[in-house]
Amino acid sequence: MNCRGKTLTLGERTHVMGILNVTPDSFSDGGRFLDVQQAVDHAKLMIAEGATLVDIGGESSRPGATPISTTEELTRVLPVVRAVADALDVVISIDTSKAEVAQKALAAGAHIVNDITALHGDTEMVSVVAKMDAGLILMHMKGTPRTMQQAPQYADVVRDVRAALSQSVQFAEAQGVAPERIIIDPGIGFGKTTEHNIELLKRLSEFRLLKKPLLIGTSRKSFIGNILDAPINERTEGTVATVCWAITHGADIVRVHDVKANVRAARITDAICR
Repeated sequence: MNCRGKTLTLGERTHVMGILNVTPDSFSDGGRFLDVQQAVDHAKLMIAEGATLVDIGGESSRPGATPISTTEELTRVLPVVRAVADALDVVISIDTSKAEVAQKALAAGAHIVNDITALHGDTEMVSVVAKMDAGLILMHMKGTPRTMQQAPQYADVVRDVRAALSQSVQFAEAQGVAPERIIIDPGIGFGKTTEHNIELLKRLSEFRLLKKPLLIGTSRKSFIGNILDAPINERTEGTVATVCWAITHGADIVRVHDVKANVRAARITDAICR
């Protein structure tokens, strides 16, 4: 997978994507990395611990989150994208649903756009990705971060999510995004109950029918807290368990906060599965 000059080889091992939130209100680490140097230092730490991608986001997508302006998001992410690109030889993903933010972040050194709306949030996003030869992560979300956890319902959560992702993939390819640059993400925790999340993980291999690399993001999410009765800072083991399960059922990339523990778990799982 070649994205703006960076090559990501998929299938040989699981890639770990480290989360770098430059937000004051993210559910897990809001406010920790608003300072550019602190953000770069954390990116360096995640790479040293084994991450091969860094996902930089400037707008919280936690349940109930309030949207921010394009200007505010750019102010948060651009200095960090530039600094990380200058300091590290790593694949950078920009976590945004705004086309202008994506375009400027790609120009500043990012390689992949991680769009939690799967191109539904901004009509210009698909053209930005196509024209700039960027990678594209299409994630499923029911509703918006503000509304997504208000009693979400599905006829069959796996089939419904897979069908929605299939439509987004077809649209992206029809608009010029190279098929080999598209990654899919079923959106664990985004408009899903604990039961929905468990069902998605249980039947994760069914997403292989879409013939796209598969990214899974379970890190520290509320369904893990619900199962373990654990606060956010005590969900590492639960996250590791879901990562190992996801790898054995087809995940190519796992998106996590606790890089070291999950890299080690992924290496063991890869040694068995791959």
